[in-house]
Amino acid sequence: MATTTVRLDADEEKTLDQLAELHGGRSNALRQGLQMLAASTTRQTAFLELLQEWDAEAGPVDEAAISQMASRYDL
Repeated sequence: MATTTVRLDADEEKTLDQLAELHGGRSNALRQGLQMLAASTTRQTAFLELLQEWDAEAGPVDEAAISQMASRYDL
């Protein structure tokens, strides 16, 4: 298993310590955060691909509609 050094300021370290209590240690908290970030990135990529397909098939999507979809689906 790889080891990575992460430099944190005092506030970030405090947050990590709080999360560590809930998630079984600092490493587990960081792993879970990384997994959540990866899942969010995957959702955003899928959403952008959907918009590109939509644009190709039906023309451009209204910017207000995009904003509403992004907000609704937490993208």
